Amino acid sequence: MGHYLIVFRKMTNFVNEINVNIMFFAKMIKNARIEQGWTLASLATAMTLDAAIISKVERGLRRATRAQVGQFIDVLHLAEKEAFAAWLSDKILAELKDEPFAMEAFMVAEKEVKYLRKQQKEAAQLQDDFVDLVEQLDSLSAKWSNQKPLEGIQLEKLQEYFNVAYTYDSNRIEGNTLTLQETHLVVNEGLTIGGKSMREHLEAVNHYEAIDYIYDLVARKVKISERVIKELHHLVLKGIDRENAGRYRTVPVIISGSAHKPPQPYLLARKMEELMEFYDTKKAVLHPVILAAEMHLRLVTIHPFIDGNGRTSRLLMNLILLQNGFTIANLKGTDQARLAYYRALEKAQTDDTHSDFYRLILETCVMSLEAHLEMVG
Repeated sequence: MGHYLIVFRKMTNFVNEINVNIMFFAKMIKNARIEQGWTLASLATAMTLDAAIISKVERGLRRATRAQVGQFIDVLHLAEKEAFAAWLSDKILAELKDEPFAMEAFMVAEKEVKYLRKQQKEAAQLQDDFVDLVEQLDSLSAKWSNQKPLEGIQLEKLQEYFNVAYTYDSNRIEGNTLTLQETHLVVNEGLTIGGKSMREHLEAVNHYEAIDYIYDLVARKVKISERVIKELHHLVLKGIDRENAGRYRTVPVIISGSAHKPPQPYLLARKMEELMEFYDTKKAVLHPVILAAEMHLRLVTIHPFIDGNGRTSRLLMNLILLQNGFTIANLKGTDQARLAYYRALEKAQTDDTHSDFYRLILETCVMSLEAHLEMVG
């Protein structure tokens, strides 16, 4: 990409000096047409295109469409890479040549292209690395789908068992000291546990209600949005921090023990927009579990809330899993499991290497499906 930056500098400098339009693609097709003995009329016939359009493209009076570039490549036997590069160069120059910050804009774009290329390569590699795990997951998911619909007491007891475990572990990751049995007594029996803080009780009740809410969202086929994320966060912090529940933070934060630095508050609105843009463009492309893991990772990395980001991110992940027919993925809260989780997050956030985090979520989903199937088998 650095080569193209040098070329762009030369192009913009030349354009600024002589104040004319440089038409790389126009010159390329005109030279190829003449060298190969095509007249405008004969080329128009071969391309089933109006000769006047070709003439305007050659003179720089009209920009070819992407489809037309493909036609020129096919008929004139142009090198695809060079032809599209010339066409794109014309588009870039047309947009940026008169802008005072053209070079700065191009350098930002160069950085983004490099990042996207890295992501694409990593995604392709991950597909190869995790193919066996994904196939196992899809096989288990198909078996689980054949067990549904569960109903009545069986469904109620199954959900209660896994939802209590999920509430216990998700809160334990964040430092809640309620045991599994105590969590059950708090959320299902309404008991108060001596020696435990009011906050810990509220964290259990709130999280359990948030799980009920994601089941409701799935049943109503509600589209995931910023509003849904804020509603999940509101449930997590309800009664604990009324001022900040469901609201993006307005102050900078530092994550203790982490090298990752969350974005400044003034960047949050755009970062959350980008998160939803990513979801909307990738939900039909990525495997649902990879999508759920990536949304979890991206939300917790943005860290949009003053508190409760981890629980909200895991709830969002499980909402996506449930929407796609999977079971809840319960990341364990033991010291060893929590350390593995934080290390995978840290590696993804600081090194931009997502493989450990993806593997953790995929394996967790496999274990969840196996546990669910065993309970109904």
